[in-house]
Amino acid sequence: MNRTLRIGTRGSALALAQTGHVADALREAGADVEIITISTPGDRSSAPIAEIGIGVFTSALRDALANGEIDVAVHSYKDLPTARDPRLSLAAVPPREDPRDALVARDGLTLGELPTGSKVGTGSPRRAAQLNALGLGIEVVALRGNVDTRIRKVADGELDAVVLARAGIARLGRTAEITETLEPIQMLPAPAQGALAVECRVDDVDTEHLLQSTLDDSASRAAVAAERAMLAALEAGCSAPVGALADVVEDLSDDGAVVLRLSLRGVMATEDGDLLRASATGDLTEAEELGRALAAELLDLSGHATASPARRS
Repeated sequence: MNRTLRIGTRGSALALAQTGHVADALREAGADVEIITISTPGDRSSAPIAEIGIGVFTSALRDALANGEIDVAVHSYKDLPTARDPRLSLAAVPPREDPRDALVARDGLTLGELPTGSKVGTGSPRRAAQLNALGLGIEVVALRGNVDTRIRKVADGELDAVVLARAGIARLGRTAEITETLEPIQMLPAPAQGALAVECRVDDVDTEHLLQSTLDDSASRAAVAAERAMLAALEAGCSAPVGALADVVEDLSDDGAVVLRLSLRGVMATEDGDLLRASATGDLTEAEELGRALAAELLDLSGHATASPARRS
């Protein structure tokens, strides 16, 4: 490939760091790359994500890609709408960062050590629902802003703690500020948290092949596919109170051979604040079917399975 690949990204420090990793890998593979920063509606608004809509961080990038202004778009996978964009190919899902959530608290405290009445900030209804369900007596405070802005609210004493995606903190080289990494039994992450999505135009076969061969990680792709299929089947947006985590685990086949399988856990908050949980295991090659099956189980638990059934795409 002789042409320079134009890689589109948001302009935040985190987005640029993520895109930098992708660009470095492509350069190592011999490609010439140029990083192009694109402003999105999500970057220009301070309103809650639920108010300004799904895709606020990705639509401008996707339009620029489809229109030929850039050749590659790099997204935080969890920001993408669940509906496929027929103009584009999800060419690569690079190896996933740690998908767990992390606490940054004053005085090095863990979640369980925070005094009753402590103010804990998050912009995520999913995190808020799971924090409230822990029954720790904390006050969950809504907030927006980048990683630096959120952590600074703790340093300035405005909040006692914030909960963020560990992957974002790690990509910015700030893991020393984490006071506790939250285990999935306490808080299941957002579907696709910690994963990147690298897209190109559906008819750009050369770029698609380069991205697949250089960046794609099959285990990360399968895990995220299961989580996102669960989210899509629940008809939830990216800010809905739904958490999911798929892990690739070793299992034994019927003839005693060691095989790799997907273990998927899901949580959904009801309107009255209860949390519904379910888990399932399936083959790596049936990731989306596993996600839809788990969604159907959660809907059955909620008593609304007939109103909103899991469906195949």
